[in-house]
Amino acid sequence: MILVTGGAGFIGSNLVADLEAAGRGGLVVADSLGRENKWRNIAKRNLRDVVFPAEIEGWLAGRPRLDAVIHMGADSSTTATDGDHVVRTNFRLSTRLWDWCAATGTPFVYASSAATYGDGALGFDDDAAPEALARLRPLNLYGWSKHLFDRWAVERAAEGHAPPQWAGLKFFNVFGPNEGHKGDMRSLVAKTARRVAAGETIPLFRSHRDGIAHGEQRRDFVSVKDCGAAVLWLLDHPEVSGLFNLGTGRARSFNDLIRAVGAALGVDAHIAYVDMPGEIRGQYQYFTEARMGRLRAAGFERPFAALEDSVADYVRSHLMAADEYR
Repeated sequence: MILVTGGAGFIGSNLVADLEAAGRGGLVVADSLGRENKWRNIAKRNLRDVVFPAEIEGWLAGRPRLDAVIHMGADSSTTATDGDHVVRTNFRLSTRLWDWCAATGTPFVYASSAATYGDGALGFDDDAAPEALARLRPLNLYGWSKHLFDRWAVERAAEGHAPPQWAGLKFFNVFGPNEGHKGDMRSLVAKTARRVAAGETIPLFRSHRDGIAHGEQRRDFVSVKDCGAAVLWLLDHPEVSGLFNLGTGRARSFNDLIRAVGAALGVDAHIAYVDMPGEIRGQYQYFTEARMGRLRAAGFERPFAALEDSVADYVRSHLMAADEYR
């Protein structure tokens, strides 16, 4: 049996689909579904149980162990301001799940974030040495909460109090199916595909930094399907533990992203540039690119899809399809 927290969310529901496709049964989702269409993210899955977040600890109590806990549940809003809520959701629950997995001998995989790197001035090296982690300065509450748990996890592991396998995954800019419920937090691919198809002009931020052209701000955009392949590989290699970046290792521009959407639709994408709101200019990342050497050195050899290929798959197989859900 495998518990996936946040299992009805974007990355979590894709992982549940990947686990089912890989023949791993006994899947349990822990999440809040709300009153919108989030339930559709898991509507095709054969689930052993659906657990509300407040019930997770009670559901685990008395169970001898699980095949794995995959902890994707979090408040992932980069504009969150309620520090108490974020600490309870993103840090305290994570520590309790870690302790349960350590006590029962259950592998534990959890979502960290590239937001832990802050403005990127120190690079994007997933060095788990305590002194390296201590130098990072996340720019927002969400990034700090993930960084706080990374440091906690590394320290507990060094003390010998860890699950038999643990992996913290620093996700970069993930996109793919099942993100419709995220509203304004959806990827630009999800937000723009139908608009590009309709011939609308897509606004991108102007650059406010010398030497960087408008729309040439770059991110490490990675398909959620590639992320799923990495998680399944980790579960198949219980000897591998640690903090790992999860991106393609190649940054691409927002111009490239929108042009890839147009190419997937067989049309020219029209782009216009607008001023970046003043309130976000001080915490805006102009460049992210995962250093993937540690996951590769651990043995993960599967290539990541090129941006154009993964965007085409998302647009054609999901966003423009009659049924966009996995």
